Amino acid sequence: MSKGEKANRKRIAEVGAVYDIKPAPRTPEDVLAPTKEKVLPVPKAKHKWLTASVVEDAATVVSDIFDEAQRRDPVHQRQWVALVDGNNHQIDRIKQEAKTRKVKVAIVVDVVHVLEYLWGAAWCFHQESDPAAEQWVHEKALAILEGKAGIVAAAIRRKATLLRLPEDKRAKADRAADYLLNKRPYLDYPTALQNGWPIATGVIEGACRHLVKDRLDITGARWGLQGAEAILKLRALISNSDFNAYWDYHLAQERHRHHDRRYANGVIPREA
Repeated sequence: MSKGEKANRKRIAEVGAVYDIKPAPRTPEDVLAPTKEKVLPVPKAKHKWLTASVVEDAATVVSDIFDEAQRRDPVHQRQWVALVDGNNHQIDRIKQEAKTRKVKVAIVVDVVHVLEYLWGAAWCFHQESDPAAEQWVHEKALAILEGKAGIVAAAIRRKATLLRLPEDKRAKADRAADYLLNKRPYLDYPTALQNGWPIATGVIEGACRHLVKDRLDITGARWGLQGAEAILKLRALISNSDFNAYWDYHLAQERHRHHDRRYANGVIPREA
């Protein structure tokens, strides 16, 4: 950022992905295993399709995502699961798109975002580096995975009140409780785990890093909107193995613009 430029001028990219994954039923204890050795291996996402934009709004990106999902499952025989970070506008757009296309979509909030809120609350009750904070987060996360988000929200508020924390000291605890209550319809982890659905957006995190940060968020980079958008589209095309088809289309369009429409019957005159 140059001297004199205002902070917070970075534009947010809308990033989405569609992928296939084999259901892998598991329990809350499987998800929050105490050691890596005890973590159950889960199937890898296959046939990933990525999209990103700094120009188009969430409604357009969500529509594109549904187009790709519809292409894969035109008669809606498969289970559709939408993983989100809790953004209300995205959730509203997914609901509207699902209603328009008459497809049933299960919306699940990424459990990693829930953990971030829990950690924020934990530091309201524990000192920095206190190992008890990790145990507290583990217990509350386990309860949420068991479908007790409302109970956890109430417990967080109660603890802040019993400790008589002033408003500024309990702010993140209240924020976590509000988040759990507001997102409770999308925190049905018992159903998700029983059916073997994914509950974390690792694919999206990887897409954000690969499509956006690795190219647009490098030191010294300065991008205009159109240039950034073009780079995002090209990187998505390459990731989706669609670049060759796109390039053939691009060359055909270039020929049409510069040659075909300039000459009668599209025939370019040649020297005798």
